[in-house]
Amino acid sequence: MKLVKNENNKNLQNQISEKEAEEAFVKILKWMGEDPSREGLIETPKRVIKAFKEYFKGYNEDPKKILEKTFGDVEGYDDMVIQKNISVQSHCEHHMAPIIGVAHVAYIPNERVVGLSKLARVVEVFSKRLQTQERLTMQIANTLMDSLNAKGVAVSIDSTHHCMTMRGIKKEQATTVTNYYLGKFKEDLSCQNRYLRFISK
Repeated sequence: MKLVKNENNKNLQNQISEKEAEEAFVKILKWMGEDPSREGLIETPKRVIKAFKEYFKGYNEDPKKILEKTFGDVEGYDDMVIQKNISVQSHCEHHMAPIIGVAHVAYIPNERVVGLSKLARVVEVFSKRLQTQERLTMQIANTLMDSLNAKGVAVSIDSTHHCMTMRGIKKEQATTVTNYYLGKFKEDLSCQNRYLRFISK
């Protein structure tokens, strides 16, 4: 899957000032029927911009750079490395509503391993963008596979989409599960089943 270049995103951001973005939120407050000049809302546009910088900071980060440093001193370890229950906090691109859940990530190293925190950081970078869960799952897997030259990668995400729990069909208990397998995880069903057993414990 082709990723959008960060440089393009930065150029787009530079075309809009923070003041212009704040003014846009003032208009939205008026459209909602609110008075942006009342005490409780005067600073709201500024606060929303600050929050959006945190929600969508992934546009300014390159996940491949996170994975550049690897370690070869692992005494030939060649079985799967699994990191479970990585928190996912994203926003859907259709309604900009929260996506809240967990990700499970596994890879089979090819002579070298990466620091464990880097797996969670890759999940974080892609989560902090407007997303669909299907694309998010694939982006994490493809980046790990390519950057680590791994023998196989598996990524699973289980999350709640607030665009369907707080609006629309309003099914509060519904969760969505996506899986994506590459390399040995895709080719070897026994490997895939071992992974699924580990993440279900």
